[in-house]
Amino acid sequence: MAKGAKTVFVCGECGYESSKWLGRCPSCESWNTFVEAAPVQQIKKGISSQRALPLREVQADAARRIPSGIGELDRVLGGGIVGGSAVLLGGDPGIGKSTLLMQMAGSLTNQGSVLYVTGEESAAQLKLRAQRLGAGGDMLLLAETDITVIEAEIERIKPAFLIIDSIQTMYCPDIASAPGSVSQVREATSFLTRVAKTTGTAVFIVGHVTKEGAIAGPRVLEHMVDTVLSFEGDRHDAFRLLRSVKNRYGSTNEIGVFEMGEHGMEEIPDPSGMFLTGTDAPGCAVTCALEGTRPMLVEVQSLISNTPFSNPRRMSAGLELNRLILLLAVLEKKAYLSLADKDVYINVVGGMRLEERCCDLAVAMCIASALIDAPMPKNTVCLGEISLTGEVRGAGRMEKRAAECARLGYERLIIPRHAAFKAPSGIELIRVGTLAEAVKVLTQGSKD
Repeated sequence: MAKGAKTVFVCGECGYESSKWLGRCPSCESWNTFVEAAPVQQIKKGISSQRALPLREVQADAARRIPSGIGELDRVLGGGIVGGSAVLLGGDPGIGKSTLLMQMAGSLTNQGSVLYVTGEESAAQLKLRAQRLGAGGDMLLLAETDITVIEAEIERIKPAFLIIDSIQTMYCPDIASAPGSVSQVREATSFLTRVAKTTGTAVFIVGHVTKEGAIAGPRVLEHMVDTVLSFEGDRHDAFRLLRSVKNRYGSTNEIGVFEMGEHGMEEIPDPSGMFLTGTDAPGCAVTCALEGTRPMLVEVQSLISNTPFSNPRRMSAGLELNRLILLLAVLEKKAYLSLADKDVYINVVGGMRLEERCCDLAVAMCIASALIDAPMPKNTVCLGEISLTGEVRGAGRMEKRAAECARLGYERLIIPRHAAFKAPSGIELIRVGTLAEAVKVLTQGSKD
């Protein structure tokens, strides 16, 4: 950098800029994240004159849905790909992001021209992957990291679909910083978003993630794009979950379920069974979570053990730890279960993550079942939110949840007392008003 040139310090987490180095970012409060960088030079570009239009004159044809050829991906996107949208896909290394996008690119060649830009592999490597996955079509491959070269190819080809793998490898020569830095990632994403909006090209961007699971780079990236998708799951396991974190064109609650096979990602259109083990052992309970419009039966498992230490351990996989601690406190105070000297471990089968409050009752019941060493009544599903007073509250769309339980052969539901809905034929409703009453149902079932 030239002598006397001004520099700024940029936070690597949120993109906050400061004229001097700071130990703690005043914006996101992260420690030791400031790096020195040259200030971004604003490039003036010609802008065509625009005028405000009445709502009735705005054409909405550009927002039509384009099927991607992968049903689970279309479900998460809200029904298909919207032309001119920018989609950011994040996930752990080896989870299958590039595999999914290559399969999508092979299907989209029938809908329009596809340009696949990679900064991590060569064109020959991409061809080998395409052959392994059976992705046909005449997609265009470009192994390049320079934004100016990519821009020239986009202007020449004018693709209908553009895939960037990955955004952390792209760089702009006008910015004096290394690829992957905050300023480079931000400028590259800004360019790609501008391409999507001005040309109508649907852009898919692959983003690396940090060790905490968040997309690497400043959080402003998630605000710049239209849709943020998170690819979740254990890379040593076959199942993958595609979750919508943000979607301007659809619901953010939908998930897609895939299984990694020999020929890439295989869709699982009916995933309820994969989250059930079918065991009747103590410490297991089943609930019905609603992910967008899809009801899914999920099994929650717990393990209770004595601890010789003064501070017992609480560990959770698939459930927020603070929510588990809250439910344990309610169990002790309102259901009179002694858990102060017990280690508590919770696991949601299949790598599923429970965020709905309707799953509280199942978590509490599996803990109580493990503590008293009594299995849940056979073919029983627990539905309900637990308040701090120990009351069991209702949840939305109970009819849809009950119908899914009946379809999979379950015979009884433990539900809140005031939940008003018509039960499907063959389903017995066990209504409880408090958590203590629900635990009593468990103890009565063990005596029987």
